[in-house]
Amino acid sequence: ARIERFLQLAARDNFQICQASTAAQYFHLLRRQALRQWRKPLVMFTPKSMLRHPDASSPIADFSSQRFMPVLPDAETETPRRILVCTGKIGHELRMERKKRKDRSTAIVFLEQLYPFPEAELAAAIEQHASARDLVWVQEEPANMGAFFYVLPRLKKIAGNRPVLSVKRSASASPATGSAKAHEVEQKTLLTLAFTVGTQ
Repeated sequence: ARIERFLQLAARDNFQICQASTAAQYFHLLRRQALRQWRKPLVMFTPKSMLRHPDASSPIADFSSQRFMPVLPDAETETPRRILVCTGKIGHELRMERKKRKDRSTAIVFLEQLYPFPEAELAAAIEQHASARDLVWVQEEPANMGAFFYVLPRLKKIAGNRPVLSVKRSASASPATGSAKAHEVEQKTLLTLAFTVGTQ
């Protein structure tokens, strides 16, 4: 799916663009859509690889005790030096990479709703980690695709004095390389850069 094309169409609260990262978030998003009085179309992005992804599952309690959260803050890292902001599948891969690295200095924040942009919620999630020096937007898509151009100015607005960095594939005419091996190399590079960019 070409998320950037939907984001280009988004204005004046004409519809919603979301990418839920857990089963409970997906449930609460659909429930909100059915019950809310603000009747606008909902565009949902749901990567196929997350259908059975262990990290995308939710405990039963989350279905009854919570509501849809436009931003999922990171409760696992208390005093990070870096905050990674992402949406969708790449967030789960970043968590796996963080676990593999035994990294306790990086927080990962999921942007579950892209439009309308949840500025207050994202600012609150970032402020939970006041010690963080760097703010990094991470996406799998090439630079000329995905949410990069949409999110970056909004992220800079709420970043305060922190530098805002980005990690993404180089601009491309095609959304995919067409080679499984090349894709694997690119993905490993992407994950490494997310944890190291700006540290040199």
